[in-house]
Amino acid sequence: MTDRRELNNQKVINAWAIFDWANSAYALVITTAIFPKYFLAVTDPVIQVGGLSITNSSMYAYSISLAYIIIALCSPALSGIADSSGRKKLFLRTFTTLGATACIALFYFKGMNQLYLGAGAFILATIGFSGGLVFYNSYLPEIATEDQYDRVSARGFAYGYVGSVILLLINLTIILKPEMFGITTAGLPARIAFVMVGMWWIGFSQITFKYLPKDRKTQLNAGLLTRGFGEIKRVWAELKTMRNTRLFLLAFFCYSAGVQTVIYMASTFADVELKFPASELIALIIILQLVAIGGAYLFAHLSKLRGNKFSLITMLVIWISICGGAYLVYEKWQFYLISIAVGMVMGGIQALSRSTYSKLLPDDLHDTTSFFSFYDVLEKLAIVAGTFSFGFIENLTGGMRNSVLALGMFFVVGILLLMNVRINNTVVSARS
Repeated sequence: MTDRRELNNQKVINAWAIFDWANSAYALVITTAIFPKYFLAVTDPVIQVGGLSITNSSMYAYSISLAYIIIALCSPALSGIADSSGRKKLFLRTFTTLGATACIALFYFKGMNQLYLGAGAFILATIGFSGGLVFYNSYLPEIATEDQYDRVSARGFAYGYVGSVILLLINLTIILKPEMFGITTAGLPARIAFVMVGMWWIGFSQITFKYLPKDRKTQLNAGLLTRGFGEIKRVWAELKTMRNTRLFLLAFFCYSAGVQTVIYMASTFADVELKFPASELIALIIILQLVAIGGAYLFAHLSKLRGNKFSLITMLVIWISICGGAYLVYEKWQFYLISIAVGMVMGGIQALSRSTYSKLLPDDLHDTTSFFSFYDVLEKLAIVAGTFSFGFIENLTGGMRNSVLALGMFFVVGILLLMNVRINNTVVSARS
């Protein structure tokens, strides 16, 4: 159990938030801004995979699904092992190294001849990114008191948005003005961006590793793997007695399927359906990220005034409107408006979901990693459900608009479940 006297140390909190600054470069540059368009540009519109014909945009969605299936299967055991062995920081460092190295490997992805190298490196980078988040999120109760969860969580997301935008602006300069850097090879600016993401990610994360609480290592033995699964099984048994926490996790699963799929597939939608050029797409994403900074703090403030439940439901209503609007949009200016709305609720819903879950955990909980593993696994399975549904519906119907419309149902179900969760903004009972 963490000594409360060690909590709310601003140096530690800032170092924790810096990790968002480091790894959000992957989320923005690789999954949102540059890699999706690059992938579509250097691959054939229709790809033969194991005798099946799928569109390259569907293959991109399925690659995301596969990455999250793998990490969802692994992370419960890993988090249980990390908590039992006291090696939380070690696992965070390992996944960070994996993700950053895979980003750098994308430099060698030039086209169809390297299709599986590109898809494989993207999958490994996604595993590194998502695998590290369970350990990163689980530090929140160890560095801050409950009354500071919303503020600290929002700070992490805000750091992530600012840091990733700074790197994206640098990448944008190289992509739009390659002659300034003596670059004449087509596609090379994007591939340089992939390398820069890996270096940014691994470099700034060293600050986090330096200041976060040290691992409390116990002796390694052959039973650690079994112990990890045992911890997960025990957490599942405890969650059965925590009605509020259980209902919240179900709601979180549903609306996360929509949120994460929109984040992953928005730029692909803009490219395929609205023909956004690279420069406009990156500018659009920068606007979205900047709006998201204000949105994270806006809904953190709203939660303080009206409670987390009110804020979450308000954002989910906006998400439903976004899906309906995207189905009807045909002009670029309309998509700009929708993107601003996405930015407003993107950061807020992720930050408040993380802090709300922290509030719904018992005060005397010591193995936070195992509980956050459930949270993280559900989010990963939600991404699998959302991205697979998106790719399947697109392949089935021949267009992305039906896929976007279908995502709205995830938000509707999320609202219905969340309405039955009791969330008090100051004192929360996990079992009531």
